[in-house]
Amino acid sequence: MLTDQELLRYSRQILLQHVDIDGQLRLKNSRALIIGLGGLGAPVALYLAAAGVGELHVADFDTVDLTNLQRQIIHDTDSVGQTKVDSALRRLTAINPDIKLIAHRCALDADSLAAAVEAVDVVLDCSDNFSTREAVNAACVAAATPLISGAAIRLEGQLSVFDPRRADSPCYHCLYGHGSDTELTCSEAGVIGPLVGLVGSLQALEALKLLAGFGEPLVGRLLLIDALTTRFRELRVKRDPGCSVCGTPHG
Repeated sequence: MLTDQELLRYSRQILLQHVDIDGQLRLKNSRALIIGLGGLGAPVALYLAAAGVGELHVADFDTVDLTNLQRQIIHDTDSVGQTKVDSALRRLTAINPDIKLIAHRCALDADSLAAAVEAVDVVLDCSDNFSTREAVNAACVAAATPLISGAAIRLEGQLSVFDPRRADSPCYHCLYGHGSDTELTCSEAGVIGPLVGLVGSLQALEALKLLAGFGEPLVGRLLLIDALTTRFRELRVKRDPGCSVCGTPHG
């Protein structure tokens, strides 16, 4: 049940017919894993905590640097030098002390990543490199856990949802193949702060839709954001039957 304090805290959300008390209860009983507490993970963690997702698992092995503060809004000047996880935990606890927070302060290897993914209802990939995204995708496919993937660099952003529970859903590998680890990062190419805030906020919205059970998730669709011209474009993405990660095995 929701307490009187929870009914008051989440009242504006509960007023929505798509959420209501049943949806808020589903959020309270949900668990989400956020991988990366940088520009994307910051708004994701803030909004999911504020919305009342009952258990947030946060993973990041990095420390807060002064250059992060232009866009990673969960951290502040006093956080510089702290681990991003500890900085985020402090802020999230201040926002909503009623939720449970699970910390992963080290890089997740194959075994620990698999266990972390299996322990939650949804995964939000807010990392900034292809190898991590590929590993997270493989773990989500193996555990049949929905994955919400976002990316932003310079003035361009991307967002999609991959749900291995659905037969028609592609996975990250269907879309990007083997990719490239030579891709530039924000520290090399730059990024505008509100863009990562926008992509991260949309990731949080997709998570709330999946967890509370309303709306149409961004499954089978890739949202492209051009911040320079403020234009949004959507591409259809089909599942690859021959995908080496989620395709049907032969033999």
